Amino acid sequence: MAPATDPYTRASFGLNTGNAIPAVGLGTWQSSDSQTRDAVKHALQSGYRHIDTALNYGNEKEVGEGIRASSVAREDIWVTTKLDNPWHHRTRQGFETSLKDLGIGYIDLFLIHFPCSTDPDDGSRHLRDWDYVKTWQEMQKLLDTGKVKNIGVSNFQIRHLDKLLSDPSCKIVPAVNQLELHPYNPSPKLLDYCASKGIHCTAYSCLGGHTKSPWNNHTDLVENPTVLKVAQQKNKTPAQILVKWGLQRGTSVIPKSVTPARIDSNFNLDGWSLTDEEHAEISGIKTRAKVVGDSWMPIKVFFGDDE
Repeated sequence: MAPATDPYTRASFGLNTGNAIPAVGLGTWQSSDSQTRDAVKHALQSGYRHIDTALNYGNEKEVGEGIRASSVAREDIWVTTKLDNPWHHRTRQGFETSLKDLGIGYIDLFLIHFPCSTDPDDGSRHLRDWDYVKTWQEMQKLLDTGKVKNIGVSNFQIRHLDKLLSDPSCKIVPAVNQLELHPYNPSPKLLDYCASKGIHCTAYSCLGGHTKSPWNNHTDLVENPTVLKVAQQKNKTPAQILVKWGLQRGTSVIPKSVTPARIDSNFNLDGWSLTDEEHAEISGIKTRAKVVGDSWMPIKVFFGDDE
C-alpha cells in the first residue's frame, strides 16, 4: 500500500509492454445507448483518458460516437474492449467487429472477457475442442496487425493463469487482468500472484455494483458503515473513498456512472489520500460478496480461492 504521504494521484500505471494504462477510467457496463454516448463524451471532456467497454455490452458503437463527440484526440485516449465468450474460436472476427463498431482505428487493450469458450449456437454448452489457451494463441497473433497495442485477460483466477502461462504456446504474458475488486471482494492472493508475474490488475465493479440482473448482484458497499465513516472523516463521497482505496492498492479502476456530477466526483481525486490507518480500516471489512457470478455460463470460472 502507498504510504500516507503519497498523494497517489499518478496518471497511469506502467505495464509489462512498456505502455502505461490511465489509473482511472470510465466503465460503461449496463449503460443504455444515449447514456453511453453522453457519458463517454462528458468523461473525456472532464479529463478522463480511459474508456472501458466490451463486445458483450452491446454499446461499442455508442462508445465510439462519444469519443468522436468529445473532440479529444484519439492518441490521447486509452480504449479497452473485450472478446465475448461465443467468439473465442473466432478471435480475429470478434476483434474486427469491435474495431468496426468503435470506429477508432485501433484498440489500446484487448482482453479475453472470461476464461469460458461458449458454443455460439448453444449458450449452455462449452466448446469441446476449444479453451482459453487456444484463444490466447489467436490473441497473440492480433499484435501483428498493428491494430491492437496490448492484450490481456479478464476474470482469470490463479488456476487459469497457471495453465496459460505454463503452456508452451504462451509467448506473451498478459499485460492486464481485469477483475472484480473492492473491499467485499479484495482477492489478495490473486493480486499478489499477478504482481509476481508482472501482470497489472484493473478493478471493475470497484463501487460494489449498482443494479441487479440475471448476471450480477448489487451490494451495499457504498452504504457500509466503515466506508461511510471514512467518507465523513475525509469530507468525500463513499465512491471517492472506494476509488482511492483501489488506486492505493496499485490497481487501476474503472468506476461506472452515467450521471455527469458523479462522473466528475469519481475523478476528483487530486490533493488527498487515505492514511495508512484509513486504508487498513477499509481493508479490514469482513463482509464478502461478489457482484458478478458464473451461474449464467456453461462452466464455473470463480472458485473462491483468491483470499
